[in-house]
Amino acid sequence: MKQSSYAILIFLAALLFASCGGPKQITRDNDSAATKDTVSTEKQKEFEYLFVEALKQKVVGNQQRAVSLLSSCLEIDPNSSAAMFELANLHLANNDLTSASLLLEKATAVNPSNKWYKLQLARIYAQLNKFEESAVLYDQLSKIEPENQEYLYMKAMTLSSAKKFDDAIRAFDDLEKKVGINEQIALSKEQVYLEAGKTKEAFAEIRKLIEFNPAEPRYYGLLADAYLDQGDTENALKNYQKILELDPDNGYVHFSLSNFYRMQGDKARSFDHTLKGIRSSEVDVETKLQLYLMFSGDVEEVRLTDEETEKLVITMVETHPDDYRVYTIYAEFLIKAKRWAEARDQLISVTDMGINDYMIWEQIMFLDNELQDWQALYYHTKSAIDLFPNQPQVYFFHAVACVSLEKYEETIAVSDEGLLIVVENPRMSGQLTFIKGEALYKLGKMTQAYEFFDQALVLDPENFIAMNNYAYYLSLEGRDLEKAERMSGKVVERFPDNATYLDTYAWVLFKKQNYSLAKFYMETAINKGGSENPTLLEHYGDILFMLDRIDEAVANWQKAKEMGGDSETLEMKIKDRKYYEEKK
Repeated sequence: MKQSSYAILIFLAALLFASCGGPKQITRDNDSAATKDTVSTEKQKEFEYLFVEALKQKVVGNQQRAVSLLSSCLEIDPNSSAAMFELANLHLANNDLTSASLLLEKATAVNPSNKWYKLQLARIYAQLNKFEESAVLYDQLSKIEPENQEYLYMKAMTLSSAKKFDDAIRAFDDLEKKVGINEQIALSKEQVYLEAGKTKEAFAEIRKLIEFNPAEPRYYGLLADAYLDQGDTENALKNYQKILELDPDNGYVHFSLSNFYRMQGDKARSFDHTLKGIRSSEVDVETKLQLYLMFSGDVEEVRLTDEETEKLVITMVETHPDDYRVYTIYAEFLIKAKRWAEARDQLISVTDMGINDYMIWEQIMFLDNELQDWQALYYHTKSAIDLFPNQPQVYFFHAVACVSLEKYEETIAVSDEGLLIVVENPRMSGQLTFIKGEALYKLGKMTQAYEFFDQALVLDPENFIAMNNYAYYLSLEGRDLEKAERMSGKVVERFPDNATYLDTYAWVLFKKQNYSLAKFYMETAINKGGSENPTLLEHYGDILFMLDRIDEAVANWQKAKEMGGDSETLEMKIKDRKYYEEKK
């Protein structure tokens, strides 16, 4: 293979040299005998070797070496346009436009008949915003190859970029004489006229297209848009309606009419046409999705109401039931509306279609957790572990489902599996360690559980759920209450409005016999959403009892029972009007 590639390079080099001079001399690449420089046969051979080696190094990607070799070539023959061209291309690949243009300028001076040198230089000039210079080269190229219409088109475009509008129009007219009425040319001329401030002439170009092909609906759309840009709403509407006459199933015109009526302040008609466009089978789903993103974005002028947005998404789902993307955007809408169960249904539809994207499955698991649907979470994480065995988050969610379903041994096993695949993620390691500790605690293995809680908080010092639970478990045992108070206090400081965390802190204070302060935090917890929580109400009654407010204590115990409280001691407290410590 290496010999074959080398032979091809020699062949390419031979062709280049053939265009430069005879077999035993290297010239300045022009036809003037007076300007020929003859290089010795020995130097010529050295040049040929270096040139071919440079091409070889370029092919294998060794650009720096290729540049060095071509520079050596130019030291031997400073007027080799072939070496200049290759070296310019290497500079161009490194985005060094200035060096590339200087080399090509010299190459074209040496060999003015070589179209490739001029074409590359014209392109570089355009990149350097030297549009007039670029246009001159395209003009020269069009004279070298009059049948190549692209050169004349690029001449017109570069003249337009140079703000030489009249010259650009003349170039487009020359091209049009050769090819006849052409949509691309007419629309390019329209843009040039608009930039030049010649609105009348711009409109004439679109009308010319309509006269050429009066059955093409798009041209009426262009005319309508042009009228709308000029503030002529009457003529804009006429032309949009003309599209519907010609093509009643045209979905795109409905989006144009939607924009038209929105600009007129008629939101109802605007939305009606938006829906018609979404329903159209003629409009591709990508366009619809892009429009949905626009309508659901932050721009006030185009943003729809939540009701309209949902109607739009439902319509997309009905129109494109086989495209999973419409279900995902509906799920996103439902998640924002906190309609967890419906959002999950949409994402499950995606997985039912065979789309096994991890982010979709992760979202389903988050929604299961939010809904506290532990059975669903257990089922979904079982499937997710098979699909994504290297994702620690899946094991964590499965462990959460297991501990919630009182499958404590399985919780420990799956936590250990998850810990084996965690890589450089202390937080995830901390979460899995904590959930393992939870299972051990539920199994009555308190000492081991506390060891794992401590490990979890070393790995993830911001795991507030672990801190809260750990503090509560310690308070229930009346153990390490100072430590429990520090942890619970940190949690409450971070989440001062969370009723569950406030209850834990109050209960730690209760265990420390700081009843007045415990009362304050428990009342705060009840006022922050815990007024119907039987555990909080029972705890509040316990605190009130210790403050010798017996009637109030019994009233709260009774209320806790009415709210579903079923602790072992609750009935005794109510019956005997006395506090009993919960049995461990």
